[in-house]
Amino acid sequence: MTILPEDLIKLLLAVLVGGLVGAEREFRDKAAGFRTIILICVGATLFTIFSLKLGGDRDPVRIAANIVSGVGFLGAGVILRHGSRILGLTTASTIWLAAALGMGIGGGHYLLSSAATGIILIVLWVFPMFEELIDKARTARTYEVTCQANREKFMQLEAMLDQCSLHVRSCQQIKRGDEIICTWEAFGSPKNHARLTEMLFADAEVKAFRF
Repeated sequence: MTILPEDLIKLLLAVLVGGLVGAEREFRDKAAGFRTIILICVGATLFTIFSLKLGGDRDPVRIAANIVSGVGFLGAGVILRHGSRILGLTTASTIWLAAALGMGIGGGHYLLSSAATGIILIVLWVFPMFEELIDKARTARTYEVTCQANREKFMQLEAMLDQCSLHVRSCQQIKRGDEIICTWEAFGSPKNHARLTEMLFADAEVKAFRF
């Protein structure tokens, strides 16, 4: 089988496209960085080229179809759970998309692959700014408050959270001797969190608290 100039162009384009997307991941110090995304993109391109050449007119997409499931396992490796948060979903999605770009390049769909690359870069570079705005409008904090083991006091603390317009996702109480440690995971604006902090500081019955 001879090497066609078009195949070399596809591989070089895959390196360029994978490099552009991988550079963003490398800049943000993610698990799958510059070289990883390039290799995924080039690999998907190469598999697609082989699929078209080996499959012929009978089944040209048989090998390429398995790229989707194969890359899925690779992406799952970068997904981690940290407490109540799931990390690595964006990187896993980027791996999946890099393979899709490689398949598009390998199939000769240069214009669509280029347009998709531009869209992906916009999402990765520009959209985090919108995420920061959303986070500023609604942040999460975990409050741990220690006070006298008193049912009425616990109800007062619950009322404080409600008064500050903070939404509680989880709540836990631990009794130690004559004290109770109450833990809340609350969501709300930074202004409302600051308001609750001031109220806790001013409450003489609150022995200690942290967030």
